[in-house]
Amino acid sequence: MRTTELVDGFRHSAPYVNAHRGKTFVVMLGGEALAQQQFRAIINDVALLHSLGIKVVLVYGARPQIDGALEQHGIAPAYHNGVRITDEDTLRVIKQVAGVLQFDITARLSMSLSNTPMQGAQLNVVSGNFVIAQPLGVEDGVDFCLSGKVRRIDTQGLRRQLDNNGIVLMGPIAASVTGESFNLTAEEIATQVAVKLKADKMIGFSAQNGILDRDGDVIAELMPTEAQKILTKLQEQGTACVGTMAFLKASIDACRMGVPRCHLVSYLEDGALLQELFSRDGIGTQIVTESAERLRRASIADIGGILNLIRPMEEQGILVRRSREQLEIEIEQFMVIERDGLVIGCAALYPFEEDNAGEFACLVVHPDYRDADRGSLLLKNIIGQARVRGYSRLFALTTRSIHWFLEHGFNLVEVDALPTKKKQLYNYQRRSKILALDLQ
Repeated sequence: MRTTELVDGFRHSAPYVNAHRGKTFVVMLGGEALAQQQFRAIINDVALLHSLGIKVVLVYGARPQIDGALEQHGIAPAYHNGVRITDEDTLRVIKQVAGVLQFDITARLSMSLSNTPMQGAQLNVVSGNFVIAQPLGVEDGVDFCLSGKVRRIDTQGLRRQLDNNGIVLMGPIAASVTGESFNLTAEEIATQVAVKLKADKMIGFSAQNGILDRDGDVIAELMPTEAQKILTKLQEQGTACVGTMAFLKASIDACRMGVPRCHLVSYLEDGALLQELFSRDGIGTQIVTESAERLRRASIADIGGILNLIRPMEEQGILVRRSREQLEIEIEQFMVIERDGLVIGCAALYPFEEDNAGEFACLVVHPDYRDADRGSLLLKNIIGQARVRGYSRLFALTTRSIHWFLEHGFNLVEVDALPTKKKQLYNYQRRSKILALDLQ
């Protein structure tokens, strides 16, 4: 990697590091992911999240490992409606498998050798009885025996460990109030923990980088209703990985119960977790309670983001320079497009009440997001505001975007067409073109 690429990478990821610090993530590693060589790199990346100030609960599954161990012991796996029936012999094997995986993951998180990604990490990995289980019982006359479900989560205990800078590691075995052990699904544990902790994200892994569309491209974002349609189709086709479908269902449930975002990324692609969390567009699929991108009125907290957007344009002479102090005074005139907590677009409506007109100004969209016509979205919003205020005309000054304004219905006008106060401030050296849009 060239030096400039390294520096650019740090600079582009910095806003996400700041945005994620102090947040709570529940990371679910299914047994399929643990079986891959890439598993070690994923654990290193989880440790990196912790070192960046993110509170991590790591939940691991063991479905393929359990099936393999049962086969070695000559025990035929039994299921009803897709749920494993766990008798005493099966549970004995599951405990062995889960114990081995827990020690392997803990050992990996404990590594701090020189010349490794974990050098100097010194992580505190905590496991415990944070989940209280209860039996699934009997369904359709079938006794699930020692297969269980979550009865209660020790939320206070989990928060105490996370606040003490520990990584909480949880497996598929949990005890009940009667002292029995039960086999639970990692997906249910991850979902319930994320919901009870009010986690900011739940993250899972699959062979592919998320959910693919008909053309084989990753679907970047899904609402729960959209994800449910895809899940139903995958279940009917029976072609998707069981783990992928289980996490997709868990994500839908988690979002509907208040977890803002659930991410699905590949366990085969090196660094997929980091690319998803610390790049602008990510790499996998998000299931979200609301769109990752929204148009809203700006606030004082957005000034830094707006300045980052407009400074390059000001340095090129495309925009007139605005000071931070000026922006603070004018911030109520601005609308912003926010994506994952970052301002990627802005525009302002300056009022000229005495002339029954408004100025559409300071339109900027981040270079990485100019393909989706966000400028038109901002203009449409500003036009709507101007009409609500009863303005008869909207005007704009530009040195570079004349054709864009013409395409959106504006017409070129002379300086005399400007509102009186704006006419007095017109910079004849800059020679900006003036365009106006009739709103009546």
